[in-house]
Amino acid sequence: MIFGYLGAVLIGVVLGLIGGGGSILTVPILVYLIGIDPVLATSYSLFVVGATAGVGTLKNANKGFINFKVGTVFAIPSFIAVYITRRYVITAIPKTIMILGEINISKDTLIMLLFAILMAIAGYFMIVNRPNFQVKDKDLNYLKISLDGVLVGFLTGLVGAGGGFLIIPALVILANLDMKNAIATSLFIITVKSSIGFLGDIQSQVIDWSFLLIFTLFAVLGIFIGMFFGTSIDSKPLKKIFGWFVLTIAIFIIVVEFFN
Repeated sequence: MIFGYLGAVLIGVVLGLIGGGGSILTVPILVYLIGIDPVLATSYSLFVVGATAGVGTLKNANKGFINFKVGTVFAIPSFIAVYITRRYVITAIPKTIMILGEINISKDTLIMLLFAILMAIAGYFMIVNRPNFQVKDKDLNYLKISLDGVLVGFLTGLVGAGGGFLIIPALVILANLDMKNAIATSLFIITVKSSIGFLGDIQSQVIDWSFLLIFTLFAVLGIFIGMFFGTSIDSKPLKKIFGWFVLTIAIFIIVVEFFN
């Protein structure tokens, strides 16, 4: 439990230092350090991610960095997709799944493997240099923004991660936002969709509120620590280091789930 709470602080510190990525650690910390069931861990992750992103959202809103119009266009289909995924898709997945007609894996293993794949993709985007997105159209493509919101919402509902590494490029390319506004708007979207997704779980999961609130408080404490030091530390090398760390954790999860 002590290492789990220290992990919660780490989640917030990473979010505060590099503006994203910390939420990708939430499920592994809950599953492997604290011993929570993977399905319940994805539910708890939604609450923790929503709360910590909400702290950043309040800060960015006061500075006027959030584009609420674009954020709403993205967020509405996104949180609908999250809610449907958490309320109906997750509960409909059988406890044992047969792959290729030969391999049987449990529902928990499937979720952790999908999460590991998402972690590997996130780690890759953190390691490589962020591309200079070229925006060709001046008009907002509301349909593509909404469809991307549905995709990100489905992934968030499935594995409980924020999906900022998918949201930010979409906001830059499809909504013509600069990087600062895209990051701020992304946190707003993550706050909304994670919170709504968690509401879909309240009806189907037994929530240990005392643990969840304490864990979240440690994460929020971490984000304040990260924000404090983030003003004097270059986030680019930290992001690459963290990317390799995330990639290593993804490989660890795959090995553990396959050979457990």
